[in-house]
Amino acid sequence: MNYRGFIRLLGSALILGLVTLPVYAQQGHDFMHDKYDQMHDSPMQQKFEKIAPVPAGVVYIQRPGEGEEEIREHFRTMKELGFTNLKQVMSLPGWSEEEIKLIALEEGIIPWWYAEGGWEPITDELIAELGLEDLTMKEIRRHPKMIEYQKGVMEKRIKRSMAYQDSTGRDAPNGSSSAFDPTVGGRGLDLSPEGEKLFVAWARERYGDIETLNHAYNQHHANLQARGGAFESWDDFANRWDQYNHREFRIRRDILRFKADYGMHNLQEQVDEFHELHPHAPYRAGGELGLFRPHAWFGVDFPGIADIMEDDGSFYPSIHFTWHFDQVNDELGPTVYMQASYINDMFKGGWSGGWETTGGPQQFGGEKFGQNNKGFTVDAPEMQQFTLSMLASGFKGWGLWSWSIRTAGAEVGEYALLDHQNNVTERAREVGKIAQGMQKYREELWAAHKEPLVGVFFDWDNEAMWTALSMKGQDSLRYRPMQARVGLTRGLINADIPFEYLNPDDLEAGLANRYPIIYLPGVIALNKDLLPIFTDYVEQGGRLVMDMPGAWTDTYSALFPRGTDSEFAELFGTVLREYHFSGINRDWYLNGEKLIGSIGSLNPREADIIARFDNGEPAVTEHQLGKGTAVILGYEAARLCFRPGNTKEEKLLRTFTMGDYTTPFHSDGAIVYRLASPDADHYFLLNEGEQRKVKLNFDYYEYDSASDVATGEAVALDGWIDLPGHGARWLRYEK
Repeated sequence: MNYRGFIRLLGSALILGLVTLPVYAQQGHDFMHDKYDQMHDSPMQQKFEKIAPVPAGVVYIQRPGEGEEEIREHFRTMKELGFTNLKQVMSLPGWSEEEIKLIALEEGIIPWWYAEGGWEPITDELIAELGLEDLTMKEIRRHPKMIEYQKGVMEKRIKRSMAYQDSTGRDAPNGSSSAFDPTVGGRGLDLSPEGEKLFVAWARERYGDIETLNHAYNQHHANLQARGGAFESWDDFANRWDQYNHREFRIRRDILRFKADYGMHNLQEQVDEFHELHPHAPYRAGGELGLFRPHAWFGVDFPGIADIMEDDGSFYPSIHFTWHFDQVNDELGPTVYMQASYINDMFKGGWSGGWETTGGPQQFGGEKFGQNNKGFTVDAPEMQQFTLSMLASGFKGWGLWSWSIRTAGAEVGEYALLDHQNNVTERAREVGKIAQGMQKYREELWAAHKEPLVGVFFDWDNEAMWTALSMKGQDSLRYRPMQARVGLTRGLINADIPFEYLNPDDLEAGLANRYPIIYLPGVIALNKDLLPIFTDYVEQGGRLVMDMPGAWTDTYSALFPRGTDSEFAELFGTVLREYHFSGINRDWYLNGEKLIGSIGSLNPREADIIARFDNGEPAVTEHQLGKGTAVILGYEAARLCFRPGNTKEEKLLRTFTMGDYTTPFHSDGAIVYRLASPDADHYFLLNEGEQRKVKLNFDYYEYDSASDVATGEAVALDGWIDLPGHGARWLRYEK
């Protein structure tokens, strides 16, 4: 039974009094929130969940002439507006960061990005020691005794760092790191001499025996042998591995994989050193690499970094407008949510946040790619959109660069919440209101989950194969899987369809059935080991959708088995014979729309043809398998929506993807994101145009009341909602 049919049956049962369900289950689908929460479970993550920190942090940059009195005034203003902590401190000569951190602590501002996340665990013993046994956990978190105790913990941490510096003459270990690690080589296939030696050792550990390596490196295929033939021993491999055939792609994948693994090895060492000094403080990792970049080409594995943070801290991106949006033509709005969701969704069950993000207008600096002379208006409306998009993604807090401006040199006068005269701006006030709402509803934010209709599939090996292909062919190819993901999620966002990214680890952990629909965008290299999981998912009622050039190869670059009697054909009910291309020597059309990109030559066996190209060839096939369906879109449906404005292509994408499924909420004129929690649902409405009125419509949900979190004002459940021009609102609908 499909989603809509289940809803109708459920509705009839409710009317007849046969079924009684809480409001939050009305959608009729098990989103497996318990299993989601278990994905990165650990003592560290359990500590965070119990404390429920939602930092609203800023970077304080000390200006020349600012002494203790001025510093304290800054911190008092931050606290009054609603900010909770310092993301970072940049001090003048003659001042130490630790001195300023002690002042912040005295003024009630936690001097680190993690805010209460750096508290000691709230144990039963600590609760008893403080005499708080009769209180709820919500009351305990906010009780003056607990706050004062943890203040002492943090003061000791500052002094421990000062003692470390005095005794060693070195800065204390840093609690953060960037994603790209150049230790064993630069981007792409570049390896340092040390990296070359370590790569050989990595390959031996990975494959075990030389025969397995030769098979992995396709030495049994024609014209792919290394110079001198297949490798005869590990000594032979050590001497001439770099003479591999330039047409062989798996070794290119392995070089990228080795660099990612080595970077994670270095990260773990840094984390361990940090925690030797500060065992209760969380580490943060993942930032300083734009999320629209080709990560495999950088030798970076974001899901792998997230796994390390499971035991050690928090996973985060770096998001600055001039630095991290080049590959999407410097577009903001929906792309911020895409970025933040990518990070949040790769760390299911763990604490993610925007610990390095922008705070104000900017015009100079940034990457050398993208547009020239680019600048951004970043005032109150833009900061509403920015901070609320991060919260909507599932982030539990953020750290803004910055509170005050740099006063000279690079980035002078940019990025800040304060103006150039050190005055509080309207954007600072608006963000402060959001920060106050974050603290008021911190428990609800920690209990909240997305409830995605579409799972957007991501696989590092697919990214790596595109990257290997790009090194032989065109650099642009390494961006193709990102463009497909952006196009797919754009089409979903523009119709208020909730989605979530998922990866092979999620599937192997049994999370597939969380998603009514799973879409494989631009998966040129499909992992054969996942076919049984996908088959089981479809048979149980899921809808699996794949577009082009899907399943061209496996993750070893060998041609994927897609013929008659293959697992692929049994799953999709279609033989995928080969691929053509539209847009150069021949144009292909679908419903009169010209297509650009890969075209699948589809030979349906048991599948239905639900759309044909204008030349009569099958364009889309749908196979009923068990309780579910498997769909092939024979063109690059997702990537065609990469740029904004392709409304016809987006509509086609949704039609073929959604089938009978419909979104449970929608609004004409606004982008809407939703987080569901047991007591209330949180909706985030973004306006990409001028001031307007919109309505928020619900197909399956019922609420008792609604209010604006930032202002506290009541909102009519079925009335018009005012949206500020280019801004956003955070509405709480109580159950």
